[in-house]
Amino acid sequence: MNNIISDFTINTEDVHYMNLALSLAQRGAYSTKPNPAVGCVLVNNGQVVGQGSHVKAGEPHAERLALAAAGDAAQGATAYVTLEPCAHFGRTPPCATGLVEAGVAKVVVAMLDPNPLVAGKGVHILQQAGIAVHVGLGAAQAEALNLGFLKRMQHQLPYVRVKLAASLDGRTAMANGESQWITGEASRLEVHKMRAFAGALITGVNTVLADNPSLNVRLPEQTLHALNLTPDSAQPLRVVLDSALRTPLNAKLLSLPGRTLIMTTHAALLQQPQVALHLQQAGCEVVAIACDARDEHEGAPAGRLNLHAVLRYLAKAEHINDVLVEAGAVLSGAFVQAGLVDELHCFMAPSLLGDAAKPLMVLPGLVKMAQKIQLSFDSVNQIGEDIHLVLKPVANQTVCN
Repeated sequence: MNNIISDFTINTEDVHYMNLALSLAQRGAYSTKPNPAVGCVLVNNGQVVGQGSHVKAGEPHAERLALAAAGDAAQGATAYVTLEPCAHFGRTPPCATGLVEAGVAKVVVAMLDPNPLVAGKGVHILQQAGIAVHVGLGAAQAEALNLGFLKRMQHQLPYVRVKLAASLDGRTAMANGESQWITGEASRLEVHKMRAFAGALITGVNTVLADNPSLNVRLPEQTLHALNLTPDSAQPLRVVLDSALRTPLNAKLLSLPGRTLIMTTHAALLQQPQVALHLQQAGCEVVAIACDARDEHEGAPAGRLNLHAVLRYLAKAEHINDVLVEAGAVLSGAFVQAGLVDELHCFMAPSLLGDAAKPLMVLPGLVKMAQKIQLSFDSVNQIGEDIHLVLKPVANQTVCN
């Protein structure tokens, strides 16, 4: 990065204006997908002359909105941008060119864009035009705003959050499956916000069969408005992992607003083409994904879907930045043991369900203390009567699988 940092000193005013740009970027955190959330502030002679937030894909980017607000006052101004200005024509023209044409004198960029279509090219355009550029102020905050976008661009995978709701003794449902409600209303509202943030929500067919869940976003209109969402735009892509095409045609999630995608095996599609057709007629899409290698031998029953392949498909074909997994103990544990989880969100209620109740997670193969999966606390907050724990797997550990 040193070769693109211009030689000008960052001061407390620069920090103030970048923080303003970061707060503007936050306005699009729920609504820009699959684009990143970006904010821009234009300052001339110590005065904010223009500002903008990128709120929705296909609509003007933050820089273009700030330039339009500033008009002629953009000449000689300093632009504070949370992500490197784009350098390519998409649904909107390149922002780097717009800044050059407006005659800005300096650009302070929080972080470079990992998108291969940009990746330093925006900064190059600015510098070639004689504009002084500084990269790195507010980088950590800017990265935190767009974890999913960054991971998709850098690793071709979405950022994965697994949501769990449990009693204090780590149980998720009674032995008969009864689970409504372990956690309180405040926790359930937070989960709906997590769904609205995600590009896709993954569950397993066993959860569909046992609970017939809706898996949609149900937030008050006022909350949706504050997040720049509508009841339709808030809905994530619902993804059901169903290796044997057992999803009932009358499942609730097939008839609700938003898309539902059934991921199954190639074998299931070949053996049950009419079932797949009926599911599509019921309102969902069906796609075949690779099985785990150990399940692909000839004559094997419908195997377990390869979770890495599932995520790769969502990133590449659906441009999904963030995935929320809301599934049973087996599938949640499988994501953890595959090393695919970025964050675990556990909503823990102050109640006890007993040893006959269903466990939080199934993790086969862990028989020695040395095999434990180590997590680190990212945050611990009380939400209503419950505790919301956010944990991250410790890097560089061997996961038993």
